Amino acid sequence: KPQTSVLDLTIAVVSGIPLFCYTCVFPAISPLDCIKFPLKCPPGQVCLSSRAVAEKGEFFVVLYEKSCILPSMCGIKGEKYTLGLNFTFTNECCNTHLCNGAATPTTTHWTEILIPCLVSYSLW
Repeated sequence: KPQTSVLDLTIAVVSGIPLFCYTCVFPAISPLDCIKFPLKCPPGQVCLSSRAVAEKGEFFVVLYEKSCILPSMCGIKGEKYTLGLNFTFTNECCNTHLCNGAATPTTTHWTEILIPCLVSYSLW
């Protein structure tokens, strides 16, 4: 998978051409991909695809995010706390129109069991 260099990101920012990226309408929890919507980025921003993973015992969650972001946030790995869990995230960036639209990979974890249960429960 080709990586976008800092030089490529700088050229995109300096060019002044508006960039369109996908954003997630709702947060996406694996194995579902987010509902993507094109968004015009503010000047100086690039496209983001971020993946955050949390594990607690046998409980495993993956969250996906797509949006516009400042180039200084690209390539960052870190932690954030949400949904009562500590997530480890990775930010990946790109600088061409709608380049962050690739489907997120599916995983075979607890969500394959939980989501059908939630759907059947909501139909009661």
